[in-house]
Amino acid sequence: MSFDDAVKRVPPQLRGVKPAGAPHTAWQLVEHMRIAQWDILEFSRNAKHVSPEWPEGYWPESEVPTSARAWNESLRAFRRDLKAMIALVSKASSDVYARIPHGDGQTILREALLVADHNAYHLGQLVLLGKVLDARF
Repeated sequence: MSFDDAVKRVPPQLRGVKPAGAPHTAWQLVEHMRIAQWDILEFSRNAKHVSPEWPEGYWPESEVPTSARAWNESLRAFRRDLKAMIALVSKASSDVYARIPHGDGQTILREALLVADHNAYHLGQLVLLGKVLDARF
C-alpha cells in the first residue's frame, strides 16, 4: 500500500484517535514521517542543516491535527520531500556511493534507504491503526 492509498482512507474524525494500548494517532504517525523524511533530505543536501532535538523534535506536540489544513499541509510536504529525495538519488551527477562531505560516513544511497525503511515501518503502523479502529485505512 502506498502512502497516498493509506492516508486517503483516514477519515477526519479518526486522525487524532489513539485506541487503548496504541502508541500513536494517525496524525502523529503522518507528521513524524514528514519530519523525519524532511530531516534526512535536508541533511543529505544541506551542510548547514540542523536536525531537530531527539526524540521530541521528531513528533508533533499534539495527538490531533489543529485543522484539516494542517493535515493536508503535512501530506503535501511529505509528498514534496519524497519527490525531492527521489530527484536527489536520480540526478545523473549524484554519486550515491560517495560519502556526504558534512557527514560522518553517510552516503546518499544510505540516506535514501533510511527514508524508504522508516517510511515503510510507519506506514505499516498506520495501516494497523486503521484495522484496530476498524476504519480500513
